[in-house]
Amino acid sequence: MLEHGVPFRLNSRVRRLVAPNPGVMTGPGTNTYLLGNEEVAVLDPGPAIPAHIDAILGAAGDRIRWIVCTHTHPDHSPAWRAIAEATGAEVIGALPADDMFQDDTFAPTREIRHDDVLVTPEFSLRAVHTPGHVSNHFCYFMEQEQMLFAGDHIMNGSTVVIIPPSGDMKAYIESLQLLLDYPLESIAPGHGEVMGDSRAVVEWLVNHRLKREDKVIACLRELRRASVDELVKVVYDDVSTSLHKMAKLSLTAHLIKLRQESRATHHPGDDSWEIPGAAVTP
Repeated sequence: MLEHGVPFRLNSRVRRLVAPNPGVMTGPGTNTYLLGNEEVAVLDPGPAIPAHIDAILGAAGDRIRWIVCTHTHPDHSPAWRAIAEATGAEVIGALPADDMFQDDTFAPTREIRHDDVLVTPEFSLRAVHTPGHVSNHFCYFMEQEQMLFAGDHIMNGSTVVIIPPSGDMKAYIESLQLLLDYPLESIAPGHGEVMGDSRAVVEWLVNHRLKREDKVIACLRELRRASVDELVKVVYDDVSTSLHKMAKLSLTAHLIKLRQESRATHHPGDDSWEIPGAAVTP
């Protein structure tokens, strides 16, 4: 149940608190997870909203030993400082990425690396580097529950916006495919309810992105040469036009991926794109 400020138990090791920051990009609000019972890790402390910070401290207080962040977007990490100051907890995560939407205050006491493991008396939490949404994004796999804390790599109810240059569609798809190597039973996203049938969720997301990519290619072949503004109307014709501003970011990420793979050419002069060899010479 996604109720703001009320701890909800997901299993014997995990509780969830939902921050009171609902919106178009955050859904019901950012999920903060409390891992462990005797010694607690706060995963994604969320925005620095006093009521949310109070709810975290009220639910775990002096049992908080660690603060773990999937990434440093402003709806996921800023409450770290108040919780660290109140508890003395170790702060774990990656340094802020180089993009326009960052919590530049974030200063981990332990900078995370792929495959690092936080071992506690109650659980072990394995870091999985999952760039794509942003370059410093990590998912965390709780091995005892086979639960993946997915941050913004996977969301329930919507797909993730990929924002270049830190957001990278090629890296995103490859990071999704990497998750298929793990024995996932459930996915605890940064926004929305826990998802079961994890393999099917990941495979659907990969296929969804590749189908969107096919649509980009087909559109470019039809238009011969087009701008992002022209492409978004066709490639995202199944999405409300009110969301096209955000869709253009993911569309650009698709185009950059195609350029990386030498399957599309960018013309900076008029900011247009084309498929090599597809244009008709006058």
